[in-house]
Amino acid sequence: MSELNGAQSLIRTLVDAGVEVCFANPGTSEMHFVAALDTVPEMRGVLALFEGVVTGAADGYARIADKPAATLLHLGPGLGNGLANLHNARRAHTPIVNVVGDHATYHKQYDAPLESDIEALAGSLEGWVRRSEHTKDVGADAAAAVAASQDAPGRVATLILPADASWGDGGETCAPVPPRVPQAVDATTVKDVAAVFGTGETVALLIGGAACREEGLRAASRIGAATGAKVFVETFPSRLERGAGLPTIERLGYLAEQVTYQLDGVKHLVVAGTKAPVSFFAYPGKPSDLVPEGAQVHTLASVGQDVTRALNEVADVVAADTEPVLQQPSRPALPSGPLTPQNWVDVIGALLPENAIIADEANTSGLLLPTATAGAPRHDVLTLTGGAIGYGMPVATGAAVAGRDRPVLNLQSDGSALYTISALWTQARENLNVTTVLLNNRAYAILRLELQRVGAASDGPKANDLLDLSRPDMDFVKIAEGMGVPATRATTAEELAEQLQRAFAEPGPHLIDAAVPPLL
Repeated sequence: MSELNGAQSLIRTLVDAGVEVCFANPGTSEMHFVAALDTVPEMRGVLALFEGVVTGAADGYARIADKPAATLLHLGPGLGNGLANLHNARRAHTPIVNVVGDHATYHKQYDAPLESDIEALAGSLEGWVRRSEHTKDVGADAAAAVAASQDAPGRVATLILPADASWGDGGETCAPVPPRVPQAVDATTVKDVAAVFGTGETVALLIGGAACREEGLRAASRIGAATGAKVFVETFPSRLERGAGLPTIERLGYLAEQVTYQLDGVKHLVVAGTKAPVSFFAYPGKPSDLVPEGAQVHTLASVGQDVTRALNEVADVVAADTEPVLQQPSRPALPSGPLTPQNWVDVIGALLPENAIIADEANTSGLLLPTATAGAPRHDVLTLTGGAIGYGMPVATGAAVAGRDRPVLNLQSDGSALYTISALWTQARENLNVTTVLLNNRAYAILRLELQRVGAASDGPKANDLLDLSRPDMDFVKIAEGMGVPATRATTAEELAEQLQRAFAEPGPHLIDAAVPPLL
């Protein structure tokens, strides 16, 4: 075998560690990485037109594949462009391996225009950061990055690759490094938490992380059925398995008022794989901590511990003879008439395909979606874990790459879509099986609500103008078609149903511009 350069040793090491996809938007400092892709055919390169699509696609990929993808980003500005969706990935505990090109080591002293503090940018993600100073170290650094990204519960690992370390000869591949596995919950904690469910007082169980998969859901349902405890899923799970044959567990609400209602009367809150709830934002005169006053919080499993095993162990104590309550198959009837916030979700529930993946960024338009899809065929829901909008289209793109033949449905609000709408181009280029239902209410509807909730005066024309997406109205059909994605417009439930059925039946991406008026 001929001598490797740094880039070749990097890609070969990534592939040997199971990283088979690299979402990329490269620049000059990454050209040797780009060239090296042709020497390692096992690595799939996927081009995106904006780094926020690159990072969001890597997030969506890993949520479905249960292993990391790589990103290829151009210096500090490229990483900066991708930070919003890396923030969402951080909150989802998604394993991602960022490869960020940098100037050659000897060139940095000249403070060229693209010079920046990449370590500081990457450090904001609270993950793993390393710089490869020498070609011979690149392979070992890559193996360490993959392992670090998969350390429980998962995190963003950033490897900074100077151009001369990339192009230099003497690269060495490195064998995969085992990541740290989730830590088991000790027996005393399991015993103490199990006792909480027998106090006779009102108990709520809040689950998150890996507990939102089938095994954890079944254990949580058993606990609730046997003890009468209220059971909730965290507000924004990274991946929630739902549908017929699985327990249907209510998600904790987004609005503080919803959570207050859901937890009313609770004396004990058991958290498993997540944290106790707090308000998304501060509001004048309202509490930030959403645990009911006087309620006691008990942590069964912290984020990063083996929450599924812990829930099973508690269930074996308090619900030994109890089976989980499973959702029976059911679908809403197809509605008719003009689209409304209430009826468009019934179209989704009536037609959702088997084994679908929903990338949900419907925001205010999707409040009624969980009820409409509860009895649909089994599916996964990916949610906006970090609150940074513009996640839906990129995450759907990455999920489709990971899901291969699985249908992906992106439920996408119009305002959020515009942050990363160039993801459509990547979907077309890769012929990905993504159907986007773009919920077009021509407004930042969530901000209209928040304007009132924070107590700000809300009747001024200048304020309202900043929350309005008309003047001019955007033509999402033309935008999608301009990026190579077939698109249609639906104004009635009948049109949405017909267009959705057609999109599901045809391979490749589609977009439906659904005229749904604002709920609020």
